[in-house]
Amino acid sequence: MTDSPVLWFEEIGMGDVPQVGGKNASLGELIQSLKAKGVRVPDGFATTADAYRRFLEANGIEAAMRSRIQSYRSGESSLRATGEAIRELFLDSEFPADIGESIRSHYRELGGRAGLGRLSVAVRSSATAEDLPDASFAGQQETFLNIAGERELLDACRRCYASLFTDRAISYREVKGFDHLDVALSIGVQRMVRSDVGASGVMFSIDTDSGFPRAAVLSAAWGLGETVVQGTINPDKYLVFKPLLAQREFAPIIEKTLGSKARKMVYSRGGHARTKMVDTSEAERRAFVLADAEILALARWAVSVEEHYARPMDMEWARDGVTGELFMVQARPETVQSQKTGSRFTLHHLLETGSVLARGAAIGDSIAQGTACVIRSAADIENFRDGAILVTEMTDPDWVPIMKRAAGIVTDHGGPTSHAAIVSRELGVPAVVGTGNATTVLAEGLAVTISCAEGDEGRVYRGSLAFETEEVDLGELPKTHTKVMVNIASPAAAFQWWRLPADGVGLARMEFIISSLIRVHPMALVHPERVTDAGDAEQIRALTSGYADPKDYFVDALALGIAKIAAPYHPRPVIVRLSDFKTNEYAHLVGGSAFEEPEENPMLGFRGASRYYDERYREGFALECVALKRVREKLGFGNIIVMIPFCRTPQEADRVLAVMAENGLVRGENGLQVYMMCEIPSNVVLAEKFATRFDGFSIGSNDLTQLVLGVDRDSAQLASLFDERDEAVMAMISEAIAKAHAAGIKIGICGQGPSNHPEFAAFLVSEGIDSISLNPDSYLRTVPRIAEAEKQAAR
Repeated sequence: MTDSPVLWFEEIGMGDVPQVGGKNASLGELIQSLKAKGVRVPDGFATTADAYRRFLEANGIEAAMRSRIQSYRSGESSLRATGEAIRELFLDSEFPADIGESIRSHYRELGGRAGLGRLSVAVRSSATAEDLPDASFAGQQETFLNIAGERELLDACRRCYASLFTDRAISYREVKGFDHLDVALSIGVQRMVRSDVGASGVMFSIDTDSGFPRAAVLSAAWGLGETVVQGTINPDKYLVFKPLLAQREFAPIIEKTLGSKARKMVYSRGGHARTKMVDTSEAERRAFVLADAEILALARWAVSVEEHYARPMDMEWARDGVTGELFMVQARPETVQSQKTGSRFTLHHLLETGSVLARGAAIGDSIAQGTACVIRSAADIENFRDGAILVTEMTDPDWVPIMKRAAGIVTDHGGPTSHAAIVSRELGVPAVVGTGNATTVLAEGLAVTISCAEGDEGRVYRGSLAFETEEVDLGELPKTHTKVMVNIASPAAAFQWWRLPADGVGLARMEFIISSLIRVHPMALVHPERVTDAGDAEQIRALTSGYADPKDYFVDALALGIAKIAAPYHPRPVIVRLSDFKTNEYAHLVGGSAFEEPEENPMLGFRGASRYYDERYREGFALECVALKRVREKLGFGNIIVMIPFCRTPQEADRVLAVMAENGLVRGENGLQVYMMCEIPSNVVLAEKFATRFDGFSIGSNDLTQLVLGVDRDSAQLASLFDERDEAVMAMISEAIAKAHAAGIKIGICGQGPSNHPEFAAFLVSEGIDSISLNPDSYLRTVPRIAEAEKQAAR
């Protein structure tokens, strides 16, 4: 590196952090090393730390700065007065002639490179202690956008230097123990991407909520990216499964959540302010910011950057609204999830429920309690009470001092990559962000419990609810010969439990995705004209507003939900059970009452396999098949196995397999395996015939117990008679295992029996069952029981 006070980005790399700070060094590194991989970075240049120190020396302000800081430390001067005084020192100073001219000449050349005269640039700070793994100074200094002209540029550079001594930056360095004069500042001057008429956002090469390392998470909003970083809007969220990105035939996007995106930041045409906030149009609010091809392109960039740095990364991107080009405008190490160990984690469980007052994105995975402290303005943060739940519209770096003292945080605005979310993760404080209404519905002083332990959705409950905390060390789990899998219903839960060393998913319940995420009866999407209830019809129109064909809403949501369950376990098997609602459960879906007839006993009625070929549901079942085909063949999750529930006869199995084939799911084609739930006595009695039609069985112990003993499993009066350890039930299970093995197919069990009863787990092991699938929260205590049973069986 030369002794020049100003350097082009292509002249610097990560070895130059002491001179140009982490942010500028990273931009140079990206340009030098990743351009060949297609990563585009806007051109620009950086001033050096030496230039900053020469600025201090030429203007003789260092002694005055030290005096002001000493007065603050001694209590003679307030933080606000100290910051204002030091910033004035910078703003009243001039650049040494050679440094000023070097900045101006580089700016002129940057305009020439771009083929423009009066070029607009972004002026950003890059502190020499910034973005280090143990001291993330990101966001402590100011950024100045839409700067044009040499005079404006030098003024912005002075203000950038001055921002090294904002109140929040002074406070932050005091907490971290950094000497204020040891930290220098490099200025990055970068060509502005026209994202004001385009879009921008943030992305991480690791899931920021669960720490799952094989996913990239992206946030996107219209206009300039500060709205996403600051959390002033609720952006779109996209999740991409990284291992399948290299296979170009797949598009492994596993989540697409539409944000409200109510406002956007654009350039201001006049006045001192260079930007302004404006409302987005209705069309912008209803549309996803990024097309699938753009999501995948950015995710591939994230993988390239992560591979280059050999660690998870935090990045910012922008899309030029004029040219349509994507750019990466910043990359720095991720400093929260990447620091956590993979062998130990803490589980939090609510022991009771209460009324939900607000919902938003869950940040972290813990639970907190306290009284709500509602603060709407940074000017009132001195009113915060230690240990309270901070409730506010949004946060920025000025709020960090009280965020550290909060038991939990709730915001109206912001998404998983907003300032509130990022700082909450770093501090280890649970937060629920983007609720939309927290400052309205949470009254000052109200006792609340915030739970981030129930998946992606964070909830704020009224009152102080009981909960428990469990410490787990996965390294202490014994190995088993029996495959131990997990039962997963919620896509969010799959990410919550990814650290478990499970052998796959033994039961993924499709109906949970339909009821919680889709919420609409599939036949109501096939025949919306038959929905006569005005409220249901309006809900359907609202949910499907972004789709030309309402059926696509169902297929997209179901495919993404299944993919998110499959991703943490890929390439291990994930057994997805086709929908197994009963008529009363289907009727509760939006529009469901138009398609479901009352039954005296829905448990033994029109459910499972009997629906799939029946004209009353056949078109709805076709949507399930299309979604499964998409997630296997387009998204790339060939580890998915399809399972048919409640199949009463071999002839019914033939009819279902034929309908599946009509809809593109052909057993054996593209490696597709089809399993059957073994849960009806006829499944055991005729196991040899069923085995010729399926690749495996999974024992549903609840229904099998119900039908063998003639006990309604939902009956409170007969609860004492319902026991899967009954001699007759165990005889049926033993027979099913023996017949499956004789036919050469696999057989497992997916039920709570092995978790609840150690002797039942021992029985299954002694019978030679191939796999046992457990609810995740019972996995840790049941694996040792299975291992012990295997030891006993071997003696």
